[in-house]
Amino acid sequence: MEYTTLGDTGMEVSRICLGCMSFGTPEWRDWVLDEAESKPIIERAIDLGINFFDTANMYSTGESERILGDALEGRRDEMVVATKCYFQMDEDDPNSGGLSRKAIEQELQHSLDRLGMETIDLYQIHRWDDDTPIEQTLRTLDDLVRRNRVRHIGASSMWAHQFQAALHTSERLGLERFATMQNHYNLAYREEEREMLPLCENEGIGVVPWSPLARGFLAYPHDEDALARDDEAVSPRPYREGGGIEINERVQELAAEKSVTMAQIALAWHCHRDWVTAPIVGVETVEHVEEAVEATEIDLSASDVEYLEEPYETVWISGHE
Repeated sequence: MEYTTLGDTGMEVSRICLGCMSFGTPEWRDWVLDEAESKPIIERAIDLGINFFDTANMYSTGESERILGDALEGRRDEMVVATKCYFQMDEDDPNSGGLSRKAIEQELQHSLDRLGMETIDLYQIHRWDDDTPIEQTLRTLDDLVRRNRVRHIGASSMWAHQFQAALHTSERLGLERFATMQNHYNLAYREEEREMLPLCENEGIGVVPWSPLARGFLAYPHDEDALARDDEAVSPRPYREGGGIEINERVQELAAEKSVTMAQIALAWHCHRDWVTAPIVGVETVEHVEEAVEATEIDLSASDVEYLEEPYETVWISGHE
């Protein structure tokens, strides 16, 4: 396993981040694995050198955090654990979501309890909160860092102008800055290259993209994939648009040429993007973890990368919801 520095945090993280959305309870989403199925995957990830794990309070309404915390018992200090807050956790409690001081502080405590940790390595806002001034959110997060309940703070999908405003506010008020951006980015969705990724590069922000396999669209031939991870009617994605079909076919072609899987080609492409720190890879089997780690060793030439990227066309913005 290769390691790299996460933004300006100084923390060394594996080039693959294990996404934990698929760990929890199938009562939340029917594709989610239960604890007995999840723990062997986490164990194998650790064996292979993965030390970076991303979860969220909303994943299986906290069960993902609990399973991850239990799996890491006795070695949590060796790992870099990231979690998130924003989405409402209790439909009867409006203050269980959003980015107010009350919501952040109480949801962080719940996350710490479930993870069995005293300090979160990376605490991220899952989305932008239009109802809470960014100054209040940043003052709260800054307090958490100063009280050693959180080591670093990060953000997730938003507009570049919002992220720039947040960074400027931190500088103006002398508050902790966001050190990372977790955004929607893959071969079939590259709109983040317009503004967000250049901004992150200029500001020294670590980039940890979600959905690097485009919900499986880049892992299987386009006439076979089921996009089973989410209901397209609820949160549609433009993967089949903007040259997506041809991109899928070129991933198939290059995978066959190199005798690897399509998913490995898609992940290798991430590893060849200078502004990507570590893609967040969601897996459902031990074999998926092993494939993801092997993908970090696949060499793509400049012409390979150009060939994969060439069909892409601009699509509608997706992922900020």
